[in-house]
Amino acid sequence: MAGFKHCFLLLSMMVAALCLSSLHVSLAARHLLDTAAPPPALTLPTIPSLPIPKATLPPLPSFPTLPKAALPPLPTTPLIPALPKPTLPSFPSTQIPSMPKPTLPTIPTAPKVTLPPLPSTPLPTIPTTMPSIPTIPTTIPTIPSLFPPPSN
Repeated sequence: MAGFKHCFLLLSMMVAALCLSSLHVSLAARHLLDTAAPPPALTLPTIPSLPIPKATLPPLPSFPTLPKAALPPLPTTPLIPALPKPTLPSFPSTQIPSMPKPTLPTIPTAPKVTLPPLPSTPLPTIPTTMPSIPTIPTTIPTIPSLFPPPSN
């Protein structure tokens, strides 16, 4: 962790040195050294202080007392008597006879089919060399003009 702090400190110092050594900063510093002393700062006029009025709010009006609403009593629900639980009929104790299993019809077998051999075509070859990239011209062609070039 300490190595990271030292590396970060060194890197930030290098960035600061690079920023301070730029040409514009050097020229600006030279310009400031060559100029005369700046004129004295202007003094601002003072603003007279005004008396601050006390902000008093009028008293809030009192709320009238509201009459209490008398609600009628809720109706009582009659108690529902508990219903007797029905009794389930008992199951017969005899075993249910098993049903005979149906026989499935036999499925005919399909005849064996042999496929003809595949034709012997060679696989496509993949080129191993890359095609050359065309070069980009570096000169700009001149366009004929109806007007002569300007004189120096």
